[in-house]
Amino acid sequence: MKLKRFWKAEYSITLIVLFAFILLFIPVSLHSTMQAKFIRRWNDCYNRVSYMKDVISKQEKSDILKSFKRAHNEDDREHIIINLVKPYFRLNEEKFPKHYHPKYMNKEKVKPSDYYYFDEIYYTQNKIIVGIKDIDDPKDPMFMMMFDINGIIPPNTWGKDIFGAKIYEDRVEPFCKSDNLDGIRNDCSPYGSGICCSYYYKIGGNFVD
Repeated sequence: MKLKRFWKAEYSITLIVLFAFILLFIPVSLHSTMQAKFIRRWNDCYNRVSYMKDVISKQEKSDILKSFKRAHNEDDREHIIINLVKPYFRLNEEKFPKHYHPKYMNKEKVKPSDYYYFDEIYYTQNKIIVGIKDIDDPKDPMFMMMFDINGIIPPNTWGKDIFGAKIYEDRVEPFCKSDNLDGIRNDCSPYGSGICCSYYYKIGGNFVD
């Protein structure tokens, strides 16, 4: 009888331990798997941006850059950018999300006055959200792009499922490429904005919860 009670107690303890393991380990594992998937998809988007830039540089540079520089106003420049990006990301201009409010990794909202705020956002055919921002300043990139890998589905957070790049006349750079490594690492953390994760993950940085 005592042996039976002991076996039941041992069996119960084993079940409790297994249940605790499921509660503690599995969510972390799922989150890690999901984050790794987001990073892989960001790398895919970045590679497509780089390829797009290579095509411009090698085949179409003169016409596109000349028309870009000749643009009379912001709307003209925007139209050129959209037509440039469309073939590579299959933008669907009629299905952009109406209610989309991204945030930084430190949980602060991205404000319309912020440098990394994108008000021109589009769905692609595979439901990625693409943001395009024209930069009308010779010292800055021609334009910037952001990618919400998860589309309208949360977390909609920079450094988790949102990443971005700057497109210059002669190169493409993930956000924060020119920053120092310590600053990049600090920004790609729960206490930072998450903007620098765009570059941090490109150089093999580990994601943090």
